[in-house]
Amino acid sequence: MFPSPIRRVSIRSAALVRARVRSAPKITARCQRIKSDTLPEKGEELTVIQTSDIVRPPRELIEGLRNIGSATASGELAGLGIRDSQIRGPIGWTPNVTMVGPALTLQFMPKREDQYGEGEYNDPEMQLHRHVLYHTQPGDIVVVDARGDMASGVFGEMMLTYFKGRGGQGIVVDGCIRDYPTAKELGLGIWIKGVTPNYHTQTGIFPFAVNVPIACGERLVMPGDLIIADEDGVVVVPIKLAPQLLKRANEHREWEEFSKMMLEKGGDLRKYYPLREDAWKEYEVWKAKQDKKAKPKQKAKAKKK
Repeated sequence: MFPSPIRRVSIRSAALVRARVRSAPKITARCQRIKSDTLPEKGEELTVIQTSDIVRPPRELIEGLRNIGSATASGELAGLGIRDSQIRGPIGWTPNVTMVGPALTLQFMPKREDQYGEGEYNDPEMQLHRHVLYHTQPGDIVVVDARGDMASGVFGEMMLTYFKGRGGQGIVVDGCIRDYPTAKELGLGIWIKGVTPNYHTQTGIFPFAVNVPIACGERLVMPGDLIIADEDGVVVVPIKLAPQLLKRANEHREWEEFSKMMLEKGGDLRKYYPLREDAWKEYEVWKAKQDKKAKPKQKAKAKKK
């Protein structure tokens, strides 16, 4: 269940909750912070920010997908009914990096005076882009709908340092970050459209919701979807299709390995890519031999464990 698009109290928080307090409240672990150094007096307004976490898939599923690449993922997803899974716009700014992991999502919106006032950020904890990072677990990827804005630095060095310290794997932003000269040294995967010296709300947009469905680079990204990013680009994998994708991708990788081997030997492209029926028979013989070779190695590994 996602927030209603009508009530600000629901959306802003994935959720920003404003409530009249009749008596001193009991503060629970769900509250990120109360907008006061002391408990509010009777009748005063209490501001609490609560944001939802995501459901993360099994680790073995993520590790399996790490070996397939965005190109194979895109092609096999097309066979599963997702015709175009590529996130447009963001490109890799950290060469030779590949990342696969679940998406924490952050949505920006254009500023409007009744939703974003001058005093909105007197308290740093009102800044929702901080709250998406609070959910970080090792291997997470933050995906940001920044509306393609090229004048707002969604994150800077300090926020990304915190993200890295929490075990974050990388970011995908259809917009900009700032502090890139130092941010690139953090060891994160960075897929962005560009860089800017401006901070995130300096110009025309502001963070609006955390872990809600977003549009990043013209593609729908649901909280918890898997992201595959490498030097070919970024692909979003609907979480329900991830096990099927892994199965299909492993099969694809195996026959493609055989195909490449035969092409390197001068084999006929018409026969070996894609594999023609007579080539499939050759592949099955080759695969049986490979499986036979692999069994002693698998037994040796099992004994070590």
